[in-house]
Amino acid sequence: MKVGFIGLGNMGLHQARRLLEHQFELCVYNRTLRKCDEFVARGASMATSVGELTRQVDVVLTCLADVKSTREVYLGKHGIIKNACPEKLLIDHATVDLQTSQDIHQRAKEKDICFLDAPISGGPNGAKNGTLTIMVGGESLAFKKAEMLFQVMGKTIMHMGGSGTGTVAKLINQLLVGVHSVVSCEAVLLALKSGVDGVKLRKVLTESWGSSRMLERNAPIVWNQELGVSDVPLRTLAKDLEIVVALANELGLFIPLAQNALKLHREALRRGMGDRDVAAISMLMEEDIP
Repeated sequence: MKVGFIGLGNMGLHQARRLLEHQFELCVYNRTLRKCDEFVARGASMATSVGELTRQVDVVLTCLADVKSTREVYLGKHGIIKNACPEKLLIDHATVDLQTSQDIHQRAKEKDICFLDAPISGGPNGAKNGTLTIMVGGESLAFKKAEMLFQVMGKTIMHMGGSGTGTVAKLINQLLVGVHSVVSCEAVLLALKSGVDGVKLRKVLTESWGSSRMLERNAPIVWNQELGVSDVPLRTLAKDLEIVVALANELGLFIPLAQNALKLHREALRRGMGDRDVAAISMLMEEDIP
């Protein structure tokens, strides 16, 4: 099985490294070609276009930054679907909207190509250590074929059901991440302003109902004011919250906590904070934002 990987960003870089470390024959492509250099040096091949990579491999994995990039790479006139032959397996690890996953699936199905929406959670450390959670939507046979790849990159791997179910599962996760991230920052600032001992508070909260993964992550970052440029940037969570709220609107759901979290993230982006750590949302909480 020859594997192609497109998108060597904060997550994809580590995923591709793990595939190479586990002896998969790997071909890589990234819009910024110099990111491919380390892989070539370690024995992988490099494509100079999406189409070239697609034609060379059996399985194409992608992990791209946003919906626009994902749609262009898959559905564009020089994209994956255009260059893929029948029975090829395509796997998208990005967090995108449901319509995008369904559109790619439909276009792939028309050419007898298998497509899995397989978004990931666990951050760059999870990608580096192979402990990602991978939520997969698509046909069972395609999932079985891809499972050996997923096991290299993830610890918790779940076939959620048909096309789009992986994407929706990830969006639900991001709703919780977004809201928990904001409220964890509120909690830490409340403690700081009140003079509570942070070490003791963290120990108490870890064993209490108020605990959450985002509190465990964000608390020391806010406490130590490590709010600069990060490989878990605020702009990525803002993008995901936009998708979550749009889906809720389409379904006629009122999700006020996610909407308020999105409002804060939009303001942070307006202020040029997009590359800062997600916990930098705490910088807005001492202000009255209309």
